[in-house]
Amino acid sequence: DVGLVRQGNEDSGYASDSLLIVADGMGGHVAGEMASATVTAILAGLPIAESEDVLTQLADAVDDAQLEMRHIIADQPDFQGMGTTVTVVCWQGDRASIAHVGDSRAYMLRNGELLRLTKDHTYVQTLVDAGQITAAQAATHRRRNLLIRAIDGVNTVEPDLSIREVHPGDRIMLCTDGLSGVINDGEIREMLSRSDPPGAVTALVDAAIERGAPDNVTCVVADVA
Repeated sequence: DVGLVRQGNEDSGYASDSLLIVADGMGGHVAGEMASATVTAILAGLPIAESEDVLTQLADAVDDAQLEMRHIIADQPDFQGMGTTVTVVCWQGDRASIAHVGDSRAYMLRNGELLRLTKDHTYVQTLVDAGQITAAQAATHRRRNLLIRAIDGVNTVEPDLSIREVHPGDRIMLCTDGLSGVINDGEIREMLSRSDPPGAVTALVDAAIERGAPDNVTCVVADVA
């Protein structure tokens, strides 16, 4: 959803049987949209089923997206400042591989408990990690949207890479900060627990809109079968 304030939608999302992606672009509507679409298209085209080392494949795809954006900026200097977050989860059997850059998020709902699978790459998260502010203070900090890591075609970026065990019945949710910035984890847990994936998506997006939706809102929900 474009939200209630932004004129354009710079988010991208994708879902297949084994791959979930969200990306939140920045740099103005055209540049941000292109940035998020670029990394999403590269990741969506990976031959995941044929790979034995998915984490390396995901890291290489982030490098490819970084290089592609470097070429875009070289060809169109007006796009300087473009960039994107990306959070991707893919699973093979009982293993989920995760790659993450920025402040979009991945969550897992298991037996009624909500687990956050990613850590925000933001200035305020570094303050939380250092014990200088609380998580509650971070949610309203005036610099809460300041990223310290993004795919921007300029700076070297390394994604956080991890593997989680998944079980049938686990529910995975990926979202951009247009959702997590206005809906807290307790509310996310409650809405994810409520119904099937389409119903959960509708509830989450509607809740973000009711809170004013100052940013684009994207979420992807899938159940491990």
